[in-house]
Amino acid sequence: MATIDKTKFEFVKRNDFASEAIDAPAYSYWKSVLRQFMKKKSTILMLGILAAIVVISFVYPLFSDFDYNDVSKVNDFSARYIKPNAEHWFGTDSNGKSLFDGVWFGARNSILISVIATFINMVIGVIVGGIWGVSKSVDRIMLEVYNVLSNIPSLLIIIVLTYSIGAGFWNLIFAMTVTGWIGIAYSIRVQILRYRDLEYNLASQTLGTPTTKIVTKNILPQLISVIVTYSTQLLPGFISTEAFLSFFGLGLPVTVPSLGRLISDYSQNVTTNAYLFWIPLTTLILVSLSLFIVGQNLADASDPRTHR
Repeated sequence: MATIDKTKFEFVKRNDFASEAIDAPAYSYWKSVLRQFMKKKSTILMLGILAAIVVISFVYPLFSDFDYNDVSKVNDFSARYIKPNAEHWFGTDSNGKSLFDGVWFGARNSILISVIATFINMVIGVIVGGIWGVSKSVDRIMLEVYNVLSNIPSLLIIIVLTYSIGAGFWNLIFAMTVTGWIGIAYSIRVQILRYRDLEYNLASQTLGTPTTKIVTKNILPQLISVIVTYSTQLLPGFISTEAFLSFFGLGLPVTVPSLGRLISDYSQNVTTNAYLFWIPLTTLILVSLSLFIVGQNLADASDPRTHR
């Protein structure tokens, strides 16, 4: 039997700390979200379109002296109805005003209204929903409130409020946020009820962990994809609502441009000088569509179940 040459071997000493180490790569939730988010080609395309529109809408007006209410060129027939060209990229209207300026000033107002209204609704909805889901006394009251408000069309409430308090930027945002949060709060409440009585939360309650900490640390992080999904639905929804109201002369004052206001002003140009109508409409569609697709892809990416 062959003998083993012990000089060719080295005994490894026992290392208790090394045995406890987990041999797995470090996991970062947000890096995984970014990786999943950027994996889809539709994300890259729509994110590029959305970024271009947002940058132009907020940067270009800083350097432009455009006045939406300026009609000084109304009698200058050479400046009226100029088709899109190298000098006037989107052409001019019957008053000689540049449609390029009008579109980006209007897009800025429409996007601002949508973002602010979405942020306010989401903050109120998540906070109220979090309290609603863990408090039985609040649950009894809020269910009655929800049953009443959910049976009234939200658009009807917005129209009535804009008629009552008058047209204005902040008035429109107020009308959009008076009851807009109730549906979000109810959905958060339902999700919290799903997670509230799971074993690890019951264990936390048994150990004396405050309810507020259980909601903020254990439950809400599980609802990130749900919150993102609602946000992505609200953003294009509010843009469409503003456009709808402005089209019928509600919401913003007639002196303030928005994509809806431009579409309304140039609705008679659907066939004659059609660029006046279709360019603002196309911009509105691109903003809404890119927001929706980017948001949905982000919601999918933020769902931990999609991570590997």
